[in-house]
Amino acid sequence: MTPAPCVGMVAGEVSGDLLAGLLLADMRQRWPQMRAGGIGGPRMARQGFECWWPYEKLAVRGYVEVLRHYREIVGIRRQLRTRLLSARPDLFIGVDAPDFNLALEADLKAAGIRTVHFVCPSIWAWRAKRVHAIRRSVDHLLCIFPFEPELLARNGIAATYVGHPLAAVIPQEPDRAAARRALGLAPDAQVLAVLPGSRASEVAHHAEPFLRAALAVQRARPRLQVVVPALPALRPAIERAARTAGLEQGFTILDGRSHEALAACDLTLIASGTATLEAALFKRPMVIAYRMNALSWQIMRRQALQPWVGLPNILLRDMAVPELLQHDATPPRLAQAVLDWLDDPARMAAVQTRFDALHHELRRDTARLATDAIQQVLHA
Repeated sequence: MTPAPCVGMVAGEVSGDLLAGLLLADMRQRWPQMRAGGIGGPRMARQGFECWWPYEKLAVRGYVEVLRHYREIVGIRRQLRTRLLSARPDLFIGVDAPDFNLALEADLKAAGIRTVHFVCPSIWAWRAKRVHAIRRSVDHLLCIFPFEPELLARNGIAATYVGHPLAAVIPQEPDRAAARRALGLAPDAQVLAVLPGSRASEVAHHAEPFLRAALAVQRARPRLQVVVPALPALRPAIERAARTAGLEQGFTILDGRSHEALAACDLTLIASGTATLEAALFKRPMVIAYRMNALSWQIMRRQALQPWVGLPNILLRDMAVPELLQHDATPPRLAQAVLDWLDDPARMAAVQTRFDALHHELRRDTARLATDAIQQVLHA
């Protein structure tokens, strides 16, 4: 047994920092003297993780966008690989970010370093051929959705379902009244949470059309309050988008606090990504939208394997909430989709019931189950 393992780790965005932070907290309880370093964010740093590079360096989405940063990202991976091969940690854990992590994991595994990947790449949604890269790169995969281990086992990949950590973090019955008090919102107001994304490229594509849509909804519902959680670095771009959209009254930009916003709101207009699952766990009806560079969109669309993009719809195997993508994500259509929810309380209640059942299915002691699996890999 390794009493105090040395662990390399990479998380490439906000959601990865959250997942890795939860995992590191449990690993630290089991191995108090554990050393961990690599690429991460503030939640990981709070668990004693040494951030050699900040995760923002990797937080790029879309083929064209990645190409613009390709040289820097490849350079970071090369330097990190050299450092890890020299240090030879007991284990490397890649947290999501498969485009960056799988190639790194393949090199480390070939050199005899054990590798674990946390969050199965979406081979069930697109890029199914990636399963070969996973088999080559990963000793064990930690899955956050219940259907994934069987699929991986059919392809010769060891995996463990650990549940989704957000399902344990987010309360089964969110306290809307408390969240509204914390945010200074009236208890009887209608509240729309607008979440345009956690990356600069997402905010650039989404903020203005989302806020134009919010203004249109506000004109139809004058008492509507709009809240926009924003990372501090993205706040100026959202402020500019709000001025351009003409949204001034009943509008608040929050410094982070996305969970409070989702707990407080009646529904959300939200960019596709992990945040849509968070919204479902908060039992909030939503309109999912996504826009990207036109070339990236064409490539992504050709590789799609199923008709859904949003995680709630994928998990429910149904278009439970509307998805407006690329050219369909116009302010008038987004606004109408929001109004359709507000005009149909029975529909809102029905989807909340489905989200409650989904929450129960995903709720596990994720950090403990993941650490148990990691310990087995270390003992192998």
